[in-house]
Amino acid sequence: MSWLEAPDYWLARLVIERGIGAIYVIAFLVALKQFTPLLGERGLLPVPQFVAYVPFRASPSLFHLRYSDRLLRACAWTGLALGLLVVAGVPDGWPLPLEMLVWAALWGLYLSIVNVGQTFYSFGWETLLLEAGFLAIFLGPAWTFAPLPLIYLLRWLVFRVEFGAGLIKMRGDECWRDLTCLYYHHETQPMPNPLSWYVHRLPKTLHRAEVLGNHVAQLIVPWFLFAPQPVATVAGLVIVATQSWLVLSGNFSWLNVITIVLACASFDDAALGRVLSIGPASPESSFPHAVLVIALTLLVLVLSYRPAKNLLSPGQLMNSSFDPLHLVNTYGAFGSVTKKRYEVIIEATADREPTSASEWREYEFKAKPGDVMRRPPQYAPYHLRLDWLMWFAAFSSPRYHEWFMPLLAKLLEGDRATVGLLRHDPFPDGPPHVIRARLWLYRFTTAAERHETGAWWHRTFVREYAPAVSLRR
Repeated sequence: MSWLEAPDYWLARLVIERGIGAIYVIAFLVALKQFTPLLGERGLLPVPQFVAYVPFRASPSLFHLRYSDRLLRACAWTGLALGLLVVAGVPDGWPLPLEMLVWAALWGLYLSIVNVGQTFYSFGWETLLLEAGFLAIFLGPAWTFAPLPLIYLLRWLVFRVEFGAGLIKMRGDECWRDLTCLYYHHETQPMPNPLSWYVHRLPKTLHRAEVLGNHVAQLIVPWFLFAPQPVATVAGLVIVATQSWLVLSGNFSWLNVITIVLACASFDDAALGRVLSIGPASPESSFPHAVLVIALTLLVLVLSYRPAKNLLSPGQLMNSSFDPLHLVNTYGAFGSVTKKRYEVIIEATADREPTSASEWREYEFKAKPGDVMRRPPQYAPYHLRLDWLMWFAAFSSPRYHEWFMPLLAKLLEGDRATVGLLRHDPFPDGPPHVIRARLWLYRFTTAAERHETGAWWHRTFVREYAPAVSLRR
């Protein structure tokens, strides 16, 4: 079945497989470090309570059979090890069924984590990794030809990521249409990075050019992913360039990195060969592989109906799945842009009966703004789940964030796993007695303020967010 083979995309497949494998490594490392305090047996949103109420058919996961923190760690370590094998290229020489089993295990393990991860795993890059990881099961080892339908299915995935994001912007906030959204976005995005202050301070003319370039990259360029070469390569280069700019200007987990990896499906060997000097060693045809690829292609085409319909809908959903296995999804981001940045600051005191003279110490998170003198750090493509949800928490009352009050309780207990999610423990000699949360308005300092004070942020107190509470002892 030579018509199913893409002999000019051997390098693209290699880059895509290695890239997805590397992102799996990061994702399982995040689970290993953060899942237990967030979702474990004693976590903020314990998995055992979730699986007791949500049926398997609605959220398929190995943890419906049994959950324990030890089993979670075993799954995360297994996924981490398999991801490293993929990055090293070890399965490339294995028989097709065994190589596919490695990819299927990676996908199944991460699906099991995402489907019980609740709000902490509700981000678009989770479903993007699962969808890409599912397609990777069928890409085949290095000794086979790259399957042509998979190349186009990967481009279809990139198309939905980019075009969906472009449409949600045009249908959303007016500032995307009048080209002013980036007057605010670099300052108010969930987690700014070390360059965000500088990018925010660029002239407004450049910010308007940024928005216009974004519209071109997301609404026009994706259509050319399906064009013949070298047009598809040029389209891929534009997507790689714009996603790289997002990597430089913000912390968006692995969203931008995996999009860059997937965009490599638009590069043929002639293009990639200019930067990679390796090539195929006489790839072979495989009839079983061809049959599986045909079956997968038909499945994706059928499942693409609802995501495609969603793209055309005036009520477009973003970052949504239409099946519990997250096989073909819809994507999008920042349909609206916040114009002001609010931060929830958690602070506590060792006094049992706080007075006006009490010392309140702030809990500093690993990346989210807190200390105004601290430069925003770089964490992406690693993902800090609690930091991200703290950004969402500032939009509404804590009663709408079921994890927030349990977080305060864990900090009052001095729970080591929970405190380990933070930058440091302000109470190293013992847990505090009273804790509260307050809402502050943050903005980047001006160049003059930055020169005079050394501060990256300026903040103004707004109101109490959560009242002072304590544990009954």
